[in-house]
Amino acid sequence: MTSAVAPKGAPSEIAGHIMQAMRSMGVSPIPRNYQLFYEAILGNHPDLSRDFAKLGPRVRQEELDELAALYLGTHGTGAVERAQNRIREELEGVLALLRQEQVSLENYNRLLSETQKRVNAKQTLSAELLASAINLVATATGETLANGEKTVEGMVQRSREMEAVRKELDTYKRIANTDSLTRLGNRRAFDERLAALYDDPMVLPVTGLVLADIDHFKKINDTYGHPVGDKILASVAAIIRAALPRDVFVARTGGEEFAIIAENKTMDEVMEICERIRRTLEGRPLRNLRTGVDYGPVTLSLGFAMGAQAQDPGDLYVRADTALYCAKNAGRNRTMLYEDGMAKDYTGKSWLIYKG
Repeated sequence: MTSAVAPKGAPSEIAGHIMQAMRSMGVSPIPRNYQLFYEAILGNHPDLSRDFAKLGPRVRQEELDELAALYLGTHGTGAVERAQNRIREELEGVLALLRQEQVSLENYNRLLSETQKRVNAKQTLSAELLASAINLVATATGETLANGEKTVEGMVQRSREMEAVRKELDTYKRIANTDSLTRLGNRRAFDERLAALYDDPMVLPVTGLVLADIDHFKKINDTYGHPVGDKILASVAAIIRAALPRDVFVARTGGEEFAIIAENKTMDEVMEICERIRRTLEGRPLRNLRTGVDYGPVTLSLGFAMGAQAQDPGDLYVRADTALYCAKNAGRNRTMLYEDGMAKDYTGKSWLIYKG
C-alpha cells in the first residue's frame, strides 16, 4: 500500500508521485480518483488519509468512490458523468441534423442545376417544359424550406437541452469546489482562483493573499477528539465568512488551514480584514451548549502578501505562507505582512495547482 505521506518537491514532481501511486494500485487515472489521491496523500483530511492507508495494494473503484463520498462529498460525480454523456448525445444529434440539412441542400442545388440546363437547351424549350420546370422548382423549394424549418426547430430544442445540462454541470461544479465540512471553497476552488490572479497585472497592487491557521489545533483534536475538532473548524469557518465582505473569496485549503483572496483591497484594507477576523475569533467563546465544556480560547495566526510583491501565483503563495510561518514563530494569534528578509528561516510547502 502506498504511504499517505505528503510528497515534497515541485508541483510536477508531486503530480508524478500521485500518478505513480495510482498506477501501483491499479487505479484508473480519471479525475475523481486523482482528487481522492491528492487529498489523501497530501494529508488535507487526516481521517481520509487514515482510511486511505487501510486500503490494500489492489483496490476496487467502488471502495474509492465510497471514500470520496464520505470525505469529499463527491456523490455528484456520477451525475456529472451522466450530464457529460447527455451533452455528447445532444451534440451528436446536432451534427446529425446538420448532415441531414446538408444532404437536403445538396439535392436542391443539384435539381436547380439540372433544371437550368434543360431550360438553357432552347431547342427543346416549350410551354409544357417551362410549366413542368416551374412546378418542380416550386415543390423542391417548398420541401427544402420545410426541412430547414424542421432543422431550426431541432437545433433550438437541442440547444435548450444543452443549456439545461450546462446548468446542471454548474451546480455540480459548485459542489465539487465546496468543502463539505465548512461549506467554504475547497483546495480545488482556491487553486483555480489563485491561478487566475496574474491574468491581469493591473489589479495585483490591490490584491492580497491571506493564509490563516488555527493555533494549536492538534491539541484540540487530541484533547476533545476529532468530532469536536470538526465542529470547531465549522465554527471558525462561519466566523471567518461572516467577518468578510461578500466579494472576498475564502476557502479551507487543508486540515485547519484557510486562504482568503481579497481583490480590490489595499494593503491596509487587507490588514484590517485580517485583524477583524482575528479579534472576532479571539473574543468569541466556543462552548458545548449541552455540556458547558469551554473549548477556548481558539485563535488564528494569519500571514499575507500583496500580489505586486510576487512574480506568479506560486511565489505569492510562498510569500504569504512565509508571513504566516513568522506569525506563528512570533507567538501566534497575530497577523503579519510579508517583508523582504522573512524567508531566511522559511522551510514551508509549495503551492499546488489542483489537477481536477
